[in-house]
Amino acid sequence: MKKIYLSMVAAFTISAAANAQCGSRYDVDQFGVTPTMSVPYGSNVTSGSTSTYSTLTMDIYQPTGDVATARPLIVWAHGGSFIGGTSTDPDVDSLCHRFTKKGYVCASITYRLGVTSYDSLGFIYALMRAVQDMKAAVRFFYKDKLTTNTYKIDTNNIFIGGSSAGAFMALHYAYLKRSCQVEQYITAHALDSLGGLSGYSGNQCYSENVKGVINLCGALGTYGWLEAGDLPFCSMHGNADNTVNYSRGNVLPTFPIHILVADGSRMLYQQAQAVGVQNNFYTFYGADHVPYAGNTATEIKYMDTTVHFVHDYLLQRMGYSCPITQAANTPYGVATLYSYTNCATNTSLSCSTSGIKTYQANLLQEVYPNPSASTVNIVFTNSNDTHTIQLMDITGKVVKTDLSHGTAYTLEKGALNAGMYFLQVSNTLGQTSVQKIIFN
Repeated sequence: MKKIYLSMVAAFTISAAANAQCGSRYDVDQFGVTPTMSVPYGSNVTSGSTSTYSTLTMDIYQPTGDVATARPLIVWAHGGSFIGGTSTDPDVDSLCHRFTKKGYVCASITYRLGVTSYDSLGFIYALMRAVQDMKAAVRFFYKDKLTTNTYKIDTNNIFIGGSSAGAFMALHYAYLKRSCQVEQYITAHALDSLGGLSGYSGNQCYSENVKGVINLCGALGTYGWLEAGDLPFCSMHGNADNTVNYSRGNVLPTFPIHILVADGSRMLYQQAQAVGVQNNFYTFYGADHVPYAGNTATEIKYMDTTVHFVHDYLLQRMGYSCPITQAANTPYGVATLYSYTNCATNTSLSCSTSGIKTYQANLLQEVYPNPSASTVNIVFTNSNDTHTIQLMDITGKVVKTDLSHGTAYTLEKGALNAGMYFLQVSNTLGQTSVQKIIFN
């Protein structure tokens, strides 16, 4: 009886705490905004380079004077077709200010821009690099929570989102879960050469878990990547969007070449309905791409609608029962799901139970001793092949490179600092193996 009573008290306390937020924190503006600009969160090779590195930064917006010790976080990414845009673009800057005033911490990230070729392959590579950078940004806050706890983030309530290309990033972050899915666009070797689905943009092996996705005028490569049990998401999209199709179509259809056919928010809503994933969906009737970006009266009104709708979704995901400020509307038109079967194989880099990334392939017969104070011996499976050897630090920067034509190779620590590294070995067939290395 006592246990039942205590459970009822606990339930009432939780419910009261949630309801108490309505009309106050997260629900109304009550804070000023304190931005910290250009905070480094990682680095990685720039587009089209194997030796030039970009420092990745984010602008972090915190509620002024806030004393809360566990605050929800929204990681935002700007648009720009993976070619342009900045972390201070007006739409993402406005979103950061609007939600920070309610008590959220917001981060607007920079990510690697540029395409190596103006075709579908070039843009797929650009998308994958951007997703890897967003994952590094999320890992940054998990690392911060477990170390200095500078930003006081509630890691149970981290959300990702963005406009246009930023929405592409967030959607692919959440729903592109297996390497074989992207291999319909690029080869397994090409994906491995990029660093797999997670990449090496920094803060390796900290968690990448998020609570939800905010899709503003974005799309997913294939609707079928959204499966039963996946994260609930929030979508807003203009049904007259001439950049990213509202339903299904070519991205940037007026571009001289067809970049990518993708499934827009309408198709994703249809799939979410089919597989039982909650999707709060709002259609900007008659609107083109990102209609909330700008300072005209109409654009500001669209931004107000966007903030209200996303605000309702966030409160819902965090368990608060507050009145709806912007109701969903009826999707435009009919979306017909085409036949699609998901693949099941995942060969991407993943964290081992020790929390360190490792990738086992058949190029390496033995790597020992590991950890080591000075040298590591590498024995190859095929002694007749030539192997390219690269050693990368935890940011993905190549710190050693060499060729080996024999059965084995001795990797010297030399002047390297003690710590964790990644050994990448490639053969003449383009196959790659990656192994963690620790120097004491």
